[in-house]
Amino acid sequence: MIETHVYKKHGIELNYYEIKKESEPLVLIHAQGVDAASFKNVWKQLSETYHVYSIDCYGHGKSLHQAEKYNVAEIGNAIIRFMEDVVKENVYLLGHSSGGLIAAYIASHTETCSGLILEDPPFFSSQGERRKSSFNYVDLSTVCHNFINQTESQDFVLYYFRNQYAWNFFPEKSREKIREKMSGMAAKYRKRHPDRNLKVMFWPKIALSGFCGMNSYDPLFGETFYNDSFHCGIPHEELLKHIRCRTLFMKAKTNVGDDGLLMAALSEEDLKKVTELIEGCRVVSFDCGHGIHIEKPKEFIECVKQLK
Repeated sequence: MIETHVYKKHGIELNYYEIKKESEPLVLIHAQGVDAASFKNVWKQLSETYHVYSIDCYGHGKSLHQAEKYNVAEIGNAIIRFMEDVVKENVYLLGHSSGGLIAAYIASHTETCSGLILEDPPFFSSQGERRKSSFNYVDLSTVCHNFINQTESQDFVLYYFRNQYAWNFFPEKSREKIREKMSGMAAKYRKRHPDRNLKVMFWPKIALSGFCGMNSYDPLFGETFYNDSFHCGIPHEELLKHIRCRTLFMKAKTNVGDDGLLMAALSEEDLKKVTELIEGCRVVSFDCGHGIHIEKPKEFIECVKQLK
């Protein structure tokens, strides 16, 4: 049975989902733009092996929405306190994408991690000037930045759908016509179902998974990746070299556009650097996109169970 709770203590406010089992705890940290329920498709299978805690990060879901706390240290320290006060034992820790950056911060600042699973986090590529050549920067981060600097639209979900980078993959001659038609369909759905995750006919199901929880996403979170403040000035090298627990890195497919845009979380060179910094880090590669647990759930679950 899935239980919903709020951890509210020490100025921390974290919403989380719990599936109890007499076994080691597994703490899940989601990617930006979605929420804890983005792991919903694997909760049941993971709960067969672990006592599952799935947390909404600040600026997402029902957790605290307070812009000055949207950074790796504030969120990481909040989850550390949560682990100390609620879980009260060593945990297996899994972070997807930006959640992987948070998980690395936690693992490097505490001795309570029995194992760390990093699901395609953007080490090195999301930090400093390099971030400007990444897909996240030209897509979600830039859309967030533009949204908070305009006044015409109040619906971020619809604004993101209309302005996402994915439209650049459509043929130039028909792009605007398709955009108008699909955006119109999205607007009608939003009007009928303002509290539901967005659904648009003919839009790829895997792409719509990125809208899971976007209703409660604060675009000011995305702004921290646009202006590079999310990392608190902490080089990723500093996080990685202080990780001492067993670590598994799940790497999605790497694509680089003709213009040099990194259409992935990190490059193969970045991955090599990660494995050099984390002693004994094991890598499993997947022939799929960034959301490994969504696109390859069976393989994902097997990997997580094998770390135990």
